[in-house]
Amino acid sequence: MKVYKTKELKNIALVGGAKAGKTTLAEAMLFEGGVINRRGSVDDKNSVSDYREIELDRQASVSSTVLYAEHAGHKINIIDAPGFDDFIGEVIAALKVSDTAVMVINAQNGVEVGTEITWRQITRLGKPLVFLVNQLEHEKANFEESVRQIKAQFGDKATVAQYPVNAGHGFDSVVDVLKMKLYRFPRDGGKPEILDIPDGEKDKAEEYRNVIIESAAESEEALMEAFFENGTLSEQELAKGIRQGIATRTMFPIMCASAKNNQGVARFMECITENLPAPDEVVPEKDDKGNDLTFDERKDTVAFVFKTAVEPHLGELSFFRVYEGSIAESADLVNSNTDTKERLSQLFVVAGKNRQKVEKVMPGDLAATIKLKDTNTNDTLTGIKNQDVKVSPIVFPDPKHRTAVKAKNTGDEEKLGTVLREMNNIDPTLLFEQSKELKQMILSGQGEMHLNVARWMLETIHKVDIDFLPPRIPYRETITKPAKSSYRHKKQSGGAGQFGEVYMMIEPYREGKPNQTEFPVRKQEEHDLHWGGKLVFNNCIVGGSIDTRFMPAILKGVMEKMEEGPLTGSYARDIIVNIYDGKMHPVDSNEISFKLAGRNAFREAFKNAGPKIMEPIYDVDVMVPEEKMGDVMTDLQGRRALIMGMESEGNYQRIRAKVPLAEMNRYSTSLSSLTSGRATYGMKFAEYQQVPMEVQDQLLKAYEEEQKEEE
Repeated sequence: MKVYKTKELKNIALVGGAKAGKTTLAEAMLFEGGVINRRGSVDDKNSVSDYREIELDRQASVSSTVLYAEHAGHKINIIDAPGFDDFIGEVIAALKVSDTAVMVINAQNGVEVGTEITWRQITRLGKPLVFLVNQLEHEKANFEESVRQIKAQFGDKATVAQYPVNAGHGFDSVVDVLKMKLYRFPRDGGKPEILDIPDGEKDKAEEYRNVIIESAAESEEALMEAFFENGTLSEQELAKGIRQGIATRTMFPIMCASAKNNQGVARFMECITENLPAPDEVVPEKDDKGNDLTFDERKDTVAFVFKTAVEPHLGELSFFRVYEGSIAESADLVNSNTDTKERLSQLFVVAGKNRQKVEKVMPGDLAATIKLKDTNTNDTLTGIKNQDVKVSPIVFPDPKHRTAVKAKNTGDEEKLGTVLREMNNIDPTLLFEQSKELKQMILSGQGEMHLNVARWMLETIHKVDIDFLPPRIPYRETITKPAKSSYRHKKQSGGAGQFGEVYMMIEPYREGKPNQTEFPVRKQEEHDLHWGGKLVFNNCIVGGSIDTRFMPAILKGVMEKMEEGPLTGSYARDIIVNIYDGKMHPVDSNEISFKLAGRNAFREAFKNAGPKIMEPIYDVDVMVPEEKMGDVMTDLQGRRALIMGMESEGNYQRIRAKVPLAEMNRYSTSLSSLTSGRATYGMKFAEYQQVPMEVQDQLLKAYEEEQKEEE
């Protein structure tokens, strides 16, 4: 395959809502670009992009697919991204390494929730954007309403560059405002007739044309001066202004097509090569020190791994983008994240499951290699001179949905952990941990669909049958007032016995407040607990009633009980322990005696110190359509939410609330049901707060029942 230089490259990400037709568009582009000689379809389960077994089963993309097409001396790299919010991590990674986002809009439905979610990521990353209104052949297609919604939601930078003459059944004609021509397509696609605009459409076309010219003029001061002087722009000036306007995000052209019938796709590809920016014409990516990466072939190599996949009969495939220098086959590079050397023995350009070898990859291009030893998504590969350079990483969203997962066959537990680690390498938004505290393996992701896909992969591909269980809540236990206790441990069974007696007072620890102890402190130890909060351990012994050498044993006993709190078995936190008296035996006292005495004294004191259960509280941020605001607010209040604020964003409302984690189980499913899939949310741990008394009573009762069952 030809080695393409930076100026000959266009990198686009196809994004938007589910069922917008992104995969069908990609298929038509590959056909027009000569990569395939027959167009497949999602319905027939033979598209190049959706080739994985899970996607064939569900007839929807669950992973991004890297593709390419060749057109007019250019290579167009295409990343077909999923449309469901559950797979937003794939979208973010695709946008990271693309120079332009192509937002595909379903002409039947207009702006959908996937469109709005992706728009926020495009804006955050500062990517140029083109809208493509698709499915114009459908009887319910409404181009004008789609444009109205685009402008209402995303502003007047969205500018019509093409519009259909006869959307719906029989669609075959588009007025192209950029060329000021009418394109009439054969019913099954192919080369169009290029005709003059009919008289009945000229005024409308001229109106759109004038808006395009004004938007193009705003992209550069010299063009603005030419526009004021002449009242218009020349064809050369207009072409320059459109290209700059797209690159600088002052213009978001709206184009149209029927990808299913391959109508308008070739013209869209022509617009890509003529109007979309090359890699070195957009705001440059930066390394972790804030330096620009310039796509300079003369520099030492810098490449970034943005995706990892496992392919049957091939193994692990690493997809990368070159930001500086170039990479030739059998290149030796350094992983600057792990300081390990990697040899890129083979280089491929990839079109779904089809791969073609390439000898060299130039700056700005996307490619793949196989079987790297110690390189994962978000790692940077460099030449020797650049081995301390790291490309700024993809920022993946925090998980929103969690479940406990357990292998049905206990013999598969180890295999389950191994497979989940492999799945996390492929999908960094799929997280898991073996929680010592909860005594469960917790699987976390972006939504219930995300975790159900993971389950399908585990059971179908890896042959590990699993159960999903309700995840336990990581409660904490603490105290609200001081309490004293004593405990004598005495054991005699022939020979040396065991003896230790401890007098203890415990008090609540409060950040920033002095320790309110009635005893003089000889030595204080402050421990930051790995589960959060503090333990302050004070030696207040006067007169040597307990030898100093036994204090670590008492502390160990206290810590053991704090790891399994007296109320519900949850971790205890924020407590001051004062050891103020005790007794020991010259022969029978030892460390085990004082550890047990300390443990039991702490347990007795805790129960008398106004014990409280604390629950994790999360900051929850919900984006909801205005008309669904009341339903969502009512649901949140039913989840014991504290509403912190609301603000408008376009046609949406942002609700900020603090919600107990215990009330967030299956929230993604409930929110989707309440809003017909049009709302989205994020959540992040905020703090621990005391549970209401009625909730505490329920938890205590449940724990007692659980203990009885285990006896």
